[in-house]
Amino acid sequence: MARKGILSSDTTPTTAQRSEPKARMMPRGAVGALQSSLTRLQENAVQDIDAALIDDAGLEDRLGLDDAAHRQLVESLRTYGQQVPVLLRPNSKVQGRFEIVYGRRRLKALRELGVPVKAMIRQLDDHALVMAQGQENTARQDLSFIEKASFAAQLQDSGYDRQTIAAALSIDMPMVSRMLKVGTAFDLDFLRQIGSAPGIGRERWMALAKAMQEPGARARVLDRMRTPNFPAAPSDARFEAALALAQQARSEKPKPKSAKTPAPHARVLEGLNGRPLADLRRSGKGVSVTIAAKDNAEFDAWFEANAETLLNELHERFMTETSEE
Repeated sequence: MARKGILSSDTTPTTAQRSEPKARMMPRGAVGALQSSLTRLQENAVQDIDAALIDDAGLEDRLGLDDAAHRQLVESLRTYGQQVPVLLRPNSKVQGRFEIVYGRRRLKALRELGVPVKAMIRQLDDHALVMAQGQENTARQDLSFIEKASFAAQLQDSGYDRQTIAAALSIDMPMVSRMLKVGTAFDLDFLRQIGSAPGIGRERWMALAKAMQEPGARARVLDRMRTPNFPAAPSDARFEAALALAQQARSEKPKPKSAKTPAPHARVLEGLNGRPLADLRRSGKGVSVTIAAKDNAEFDAWFEANAETLLNELHERFMTETSEE
């Protein structure tokens, strides 16, 4: 039997073809699952990225890093290497570059060391970025109250609702309100100069916010911040200095003078001889009669002894006259 060419229209399978198992197409669902698994593997894979290719993104969640803490981190990374990867996302505007989601302190230290950054790379929109950033930082024990409060305020300024803020920081709605009350009381530049203040809680920050409202308090604190020795102090000490200066401005505020009640005008009662006999004063509390002993020797003692009788006679006369009217 003649062998058929490859362009032959005869599609009848040969004996060999009939004996071969047919190749099965993979179901679409299985393809999707495979692609999803590959994507997850790629997102969880740790890659070495040049630090120069990483840009800032998201919100500012760290209010500065003390020099001593930064040096300690640098030495730790130099000795033991980077054990925990940072999280990046591709830069949507510049191909080949990335944006930091979390791990800013490690990134700064690794840049100083001049070594590649171990990172996971994920496709995140802006909402997913701040959620990942907030939840990662909330899980860390070293994030101070004011850093969380400032992060919440930045989220609100960026247009996120309170439900999103609560989810990003893993807190309830009442705590969101308390954090926003503090976080919105200070601008970000002011907080950068104070720093994270890890030992300062909500009540002390509220006290500073209240003291800063006094006239002249803010100017006084900002002047102190410009001095060379202010940035060199630990963050908690910088906070205490700012609070002391703000409260000092409040204590030096001139207090309004209380209006004094004018002394009741004295009416001089003269005796039959034309000489002053007594002073009569009327105030909101009543009427008082003062007989000066030096001007009326012995009369003051006599009046004291007969005051009740005299007063009753006057009162009786008053009752008689008013009943006749």
